Amino acid sequence: MSQPNTAPVPASTLTEWTDDVDVLVIGFGIAGGSAAVEAAARGARVLVLERAAVAGGTTALAGGHFYLGGGTAVQQATGHADSADEMYKYLMSVSLEPEPEKIRAYADGSVDHFDWLESLGLRFERSYYPEKAVIQPGTEGLMYTGNEKVWPFCEEAVPAPRGHKVPRPGDTGGAAMAIDALLARAADLGVEIRYETGATALIVDAAEVVGATWRRFGEAGAIRARSVVIAAGGFVMNAEMVAEHVPELAQKPYTLGTTYDDGLGILLGQSVGGATAHMDQAFITAPVYPPSILLTGLIVNGEGRRFVAEDSYHSRTSAFALEQPGARAYLIVDSAHMARPQVPLVPFIDGWETVAEMAAALDIPAEQLQSTLDHYNEHAARGADPDFHKAPQWLAAQDDGPWAAFDLTLGKAFYAGFTLGGLRTSVDAEVLRADGSAVAGLYAAGACASNIAQDGKGYASGTQLGEGSFFGRRAGRRAAATAQ
Repeated sequence: MSQPNTAPVPASTLTEWTDDVDVLVIGFGIAGGSAAVEAAARGARVLVLERAAVAGGTTALAGGHFYLGGGTAVQQATGHADSADEMYKYLMSVSLEPEPEKIRAYADGSVDHFDWLESLGLRFERSYYPEKAVIQPGTEGLMYTGNEKVWPFCEEAVPAPRGHKVPRPGDTGGAAMAIDALLARAADLGVEIRYETGATALIVDAAEVVGATWRRFGEAGAIRARSVVIAAGGFVMNAEMVAEHVPELAQKPYTLGTTYDDGLGILLGQSVGGATAHMDQAFITAPVYPPSILLTGLIVNGEGRRFVAEDSYHSRTSAFALEQPGARAYLIVDSAHMARPQVPLVPFIDGWETVAEMAAALDIPAEQLQSTLDHYNEHAARGADPDFHKAPQWLAAQDDGPWAAFDLTLGKAFYAGFTLGGLRTSVDAEVLRADGSAVAGLYAAGACASNIAQDGKGYASGTQLGEGSFFGRRAGRRAAATAQ
């Protein structure tokens, strides 16, 4: 696909404006909706352009986790102690290139942000789901959704569950409840939303962004705005950008996104000098759990060697698996710990009476596989994992044949993913140039901006909704202040 022409339009070339507003928001997902509501609540006249026929974007597909902590009402009600300092330490330790100011603001403001979400009408159930799963199957309000209990992070910060889920059963669509709540609040505040209307370019006056051009079917125009907030999603649906930045996303069968996750927001920001970060990073995953009993097994590569703690969050395990030679990896369990994944994303291969037969079938060196299995079993029987420090509750000797294997190999397992890179931004969502200076009048949040979620190894479910809404609010707040 050819990239759209997003070259900025000089304000001096325009003779007519279709609108004049304080804050223009491009996109109404979790970030854009939060920005619009926050700006309007502070007295700004807000207009939102949404290319789709309905609000929601990729947010509407999500299960509904918000990664929040520091002592939320749900954490307190379920007896899980947490503090902003412990949340900060964890996010600092798990981030690829941590930005301390952003993480500090996110941790310190997390409880207030939780309260704000509930003020919109969302009500998180005061209950806890104790199992290790991708998402709560029911309406439980809290669970562990990251690597808080995984070594070495469990030694960097006191573990606490921070995956707050909206009360909708199932693993998809729950976040639509948040979009509905934002739409209701936006309507109360007089926010105007124009659907099937896309921004086409930013309008500049010298080095300042002062609006955007738009198109809707055969119509087009220009909007004057004191501030512009870009919240237009990621770029997983842009084949050219994916090939350039994260080609591994093109090697799998399924992408998590909507038609409009085409990178437009990032391209708009770049057109006026905005820099990007972590464009080569993606969330790519094929969970082997639930059921969690499978995590007692061992994951080996094509050489028969372990390479990750099996109790890691699923995208961390997947990220390491894709780094192995030939992107080959297998989960091995014995008959005492065999179970079928509840969602068969990692296919069952077969069962074998002996390790030698299994090694031959998987084309793994038999001597190395037997050595790896013996070493694992010896220590697991004592509740220890000196190599990868898997937590004792997930350690069990796999010595009761026959043995089964599941295929985590790229092209065999059903990997899915989305992009994580985006525009560089300040703690207040200002779009930054490569030299660190801010592009006047321009803000970005959500999947088109780079904030807390930086790579699959450090990701936790709920980070995108959590940071998208949190920094979306900060964008709306600063944009409104600038406008006034």
